Amino acid sequence: MTNNSTKLLFLSTTMMGTILSFSSNSWLGVWMGLEINLLSFTPMLTNNKNMMMNQSSIKYFIVQAMASTMLLFSILLVQMKYPMGWESEMIPSMMISSSLLLKIGAPPFHFWFPEVMSAMNWINCFMMMTWQKIAPMMVLSYCIKMEMFILAIIILSIIIGVLGGLNQTSLRQLMAYSSISHLGWMIGALIVSENIWELYFIIYSLLSLILVLLFKQMNLFFMNQIYSSSNMKTEIKFMMFLTLLSLGGLPPFIGFLPKWIVIQSLIENNMTIMVVIMVVLTTITLFYYIRVSFSALILSYKENSWLMKINYQKLSFMLSTAVMISTLGFILASILTLMF
Repeated sequence: MTNNSTKLLFLSTTMMGTILSFSSNSWLGVWMGLEINLLSFTPMLTNNKNMMMNQSSIKYFIVQAMASTMLLFSILLVQMKYPMGWESEMIPSMMISSSLLLKIGAPPFHFWFPEVMSAMNWINCFMMMTWQKIAPMMVLSYCIKMEMFILAIIILSIIIGVLGGLNQTSLRQLMAYSSISHLGWMIGALIVSENIWELYFIIYSLLSLILVLLFKQMNLFFMNQIYSSSNMKTEIKFMMFLTLLSLGGLPPFIGFLPKWIVIQSLIENNMTIMVVIMVVLTTITLFYYIRVSFSALILSYKENSWLMKINYQKLSFMLSTAVMISTLGFILASILTLMF
């Protein structure tokens, strides 16, 4: 009980830090919000029974503290040296952007992200992939510009997300690299419009939540656990892979909708070459999702009869409904668009 109440306290202060950060009207307030968020989230990662989780919480704390220090020094330096309207100048906006990109784990500052994720439980992984990105990305939108630095980071994010996920056996690391790939798309959406970023982020969070709940329910952490048929029923495998393909952005699913909007808005801003590179690289991400899906559904996998059976009654009706929404959502959205 004490553990639950402590977690609830830290969760509420984590959310408070995020809200303070993006509703603040001064850079010092932004920094304070990010610090509160960091100091509240770190204790949620610790676990007395699992030393690996403690190690990952220390890694997370060191990296985030370094990013916060960079942000604070950048703000002080900018306020001392540059006049008002410095956001339009390249050097100060690069300094502040770099510290925020380190906070969200975007390349070339991504090395800590899969490492930290690989030792967490699924709920903390979900928090890392979604909630912990809100404040830094909202703040990033204040000083983001369509310049070579940001364009290079978008392309690099998608390249790292693709290459890192290609021969992964850990599902948590696969989700981490998938998150890095989606970061490229989100930063691309942020360049064009904040509303598009919000739509992308909401759909990405919904799909990640469905997958994380499925993985948590089935107690899955590695690829070979998916292949075993005594461990998972075919229907549940099917639900999982529909969501995975939706997250990859395969056209009939709702995961394609935000990507389509980002593609269209970037083309309208004369960035056709970049869109082509982004789309081609993202198809490789789809390739490894489809590879996992095919091999898990088709391959005959030898297993022992005494392997643990899971109680499938636990899988709630809500989770099945969420999978249906993620599958049919795009068709429904298209029909609504045609109607109105």
